Amino acid sequence: MVDSQTDTSSSLTILILAAGMGSRYGGLKQMDPMGPSGETVLDYSVFDALRAGFNRVVFVIRRDFEQAFREQIASRFEDRVQVDFAFQDLHDLPEEFRVPEGREKPWGTAHAVRAAREQISGPFAMINADDFYGRDSYAKLASFLRSAPAGGPVAQFAMVGFRLANTLSEHGSVARGVCRQDGSGKLLSVTEMTKIFRTSEGAENREDEANPVKLSGEDLVSMNMWGFTADLMPLLEEKMTEFLRAHGHELKSESYIPSVVDELVCEGRASVSVLPTASDWFGVTYREDKPRVAKAIESLIAEGSYPADLWNS
Repeated sequence: MVDSQTDTSSSLTILILAAGMGSRYGGLKQMDPMGPSGETVLDYSVFDALRAGFNRVVFVIRRDFEQAFREQIASRFEDRVQVDFAFQDLHDLPEEFRVPEGREKPWGTAHAVRAAREQISGPFAMINADDFYGRDSYAKLASFLRSAPAGGPVAQFAMVGFRLANTLSEHGSVARGVCRQDGSGKLLSVTEMTKIFRTSEGAENREDEANPVKLSGEDLVSMNMWGFTADLMPLLEEKMTEFLRAHGHELKSESYIPSVVDELVCEGRASVSVLPTASDWFGVTYREDKPRVAKAIESLIAEGSYPADLWNS
């Protein structure tokens, strides 16, 4: 299908961020086969999303691998679900801004979601292309989005939370949004930590080597699995503008969706329901993670959670 500019307010959309470089992985991990019939992690994401009732997929990718992505990934399921594309471009910024000389990378996950602003007009879930979230997570998000009110004074969003210890890599650091919630299951804050390592006591964030932040491993973390109404897009434009005014001259600064949500919650402009899930999470931050992911998928197939040939069963 071609890029859509039509009204999609009646659909339940899943927005998949697939434009990342995969620098720590050493390649485009979102296109790397993990399943027994050549499935990628995002094949399982789309499969689970369809089972939960999502009926539209929007991929955020880069123009330079569009053809390969369409042929190798989207062609597998575009006869089952509406597939559209948005393109993350370093130069796609609010009108008053320009890219500083020497900057090469885009501006983070908030910038990636903003790239889909013309494709999104209704409720949507947002996920990473290289993370496996599990069937229950999609079911919880779909249920939330079907009844989430839009247009009120306080935006109503949702986040699926995961136990930090279950999301760490044995092969290096990971970035996670560490969360706090109140007694009613509402998100109080989310702090983006970008260099979390596993330790014998749990974990610690080493962004500041001289003052590492110790974590228990039981901490609730965001894995970039969110449920948003269309209320997000104007708020995101505002927050992206604020970010660029403060950091637009920098060569490596990035704006993250968890940080945007945290600001909105702290300002009282958004309320975020934390959705408990029984799903396991796993992902491929480093190439050394691939055998573990493939083995986990093999186990899920053996227990009957997925067919061995995902799209031809």
